[in-house]
Order: sequence, then C-alpha cells, then structure tokens
Amino acid sequence: MDAQSNLLDEVKNSGLPKGNFIGMIHVLIGRTITRKSDGVIVAKGLTWREVASLLKKVRWDPEAVRELGIDPDSLPMRDRQRYWYSAISLAKVESPAALKAGERFVDQLLELGFAVGPPPKS
Repeated sequence: MDAQSNLLDEVKNSGLPKGNFIGMIHVLIGRTITRKSDGVIVAKGLTWREVASLLKKVRWDPEAVRELGIDPDSLPMRDRQRYWYSAISLAKVESPAALKAGERFVDQLLELGFAVGPPPKS
C-alpha cells in the first residue's frame, strides 16, 4: 500500500483532485495504474474498503465529500474508515458522470508520470 499512498500524496501535493474527487475515486476503484518510469503497478483496481483505508491513511481532507454533494456532517466522523466508505457508497462511482470525470483524472495522472489502463467493461 506504500506505492498507493505515495500516489495519493503526489496527487494531493500537485492539487489535481480539486474539483475531480469523483474521478479520482472512479480511477482508483476501476483501473490499473502503473508508474511510467519503472513499470511498477501501483494499483490494480482497489475495493471500496481499500480506497477508504487509503484516504484515511493519507489523511485526505474530509471536506472533499462536498464535491460529491454529500454533507460531511451526515457521515460518521469518529471513524474515518467508515466515513470514507460511506462517502464512496453514496458517490455513484459507476455512473456515466463518474466515468467522464475519471477520464479527466486519467489525463491529469499522465502528466504526473503514471499510465492508466482502460475502464472495466460494463
């Protein structure tokens, strides 16, 4: 999970997810992400639970759920794993809008030096 944490830290520090949080979640869940420099697979489609754990580990800003149309106060604040899992379950990551946002996020990841595989077939 260190490679995944490093990926999210890099994304966070670059400012990429601003306004495209759903795209980031969609890509983490449904795509293979590889570092271009050495070909190391960073993620190969994570589960919701793994993404929630990762967001907790890197201390992602809980206010990001507002981009998903979710009030942070409506989520379980004391348990960050449950907080992020609940947010992901409400985010509609399988929607056409999430797919479109995911494509925008893929373009941004390419600029950071990552290759991203195609979306899963529906």
